[in-house]
Amino acid sequence: LMTLASFSAISFDHDYREWNSLLGKHVKVAPDGNSSRVDYRGMAADQAMLKTWLKTVSAVPEAEYKQWPKAQRLAFLINGYNAWTIELVLSKYPDLKSIKDLGSVFQSPWKKRFIPLFGQEMALDDVEHGLIRAPGAFDDPRIHAAVVCASIGCPMLRAEAFTAAKLDTQLEDGMRRFLADSSRNRFDTASGKLQVSKIFDWYGKDFEKGHQGFTSIKATFGRYTGQLAKTPEAQERVRQGDYKLEFLDYDWRLNDASGSGRR
Repeated sequence: LMTLASFSAISFDHDYREWNSLLGKHVKVAPDGNSSRVDYRGMAADQAMLKTWLKTVSAVPEAEYKQWPKAQRLAFLINGYNAWTIELVLSKYPDLKSIKDLGSVFQSPWKKRFIPLFGQEMALDDVEHGLIRAPGAFDDPRIHAAVVCASIGCPMLRAEAFTAAKLDTQLEDGMRRFLADSSRNRFDTASGKLQVSKIFDWYGKDFEKGHQGFTSIKATFGRYTGQLAKTPEAQERVRQGDYKLEFLDYDWRLNDASGSGRR
């Protein structure tokens, strides 16, 4: 006899078909494959579908979520975070140039409580820092190349949903693509500077705890020398840590496919 709990467990779509369809239709990946923009106008036209899918996410009871395997839980939270970020942008689109326009002097957009999850109203910060980055929950710094804040400076939003079966591959691929995007991370041979995203300044400690083999920020860059530097000599310098580290300014402009080009 099938219990209500087991029915509920199989009723949630862990293949994320609706979300996957929205991403495939409205995320525009750059020709080099290392960055993407979102067609928010198209997303707005399909907002009913987005809202309907987000309701299925909100309907998952915390007790059920806690029974899922780790990879299934992390895929659920990353997809939810990225979708709720888009939902937040759509609440004021097209009248905003940056997600920061959704905040105020008194409250950042990441602290707005608009997410119904596990029986409470959460903010994006609650999902990212309280659930995804909670010590001992997932301990995977590669999430910083997966959760996307709707800005040009962010890692790319994938044109597909995260799923438990592909999660490790997707997280690794996200790191590689992010570090290969020379507008956000690059080794400058002339100056000897490794110029990287401010994300590594804000969350550098996440890459120093030994999780998933990440033992230090320099070892992290050494792991992706092929993405950060173009010549064998430059790659060796990155591998050896022979550089001055510099954090680039973060570009908070909306990652809108119809927006102006990169700086």
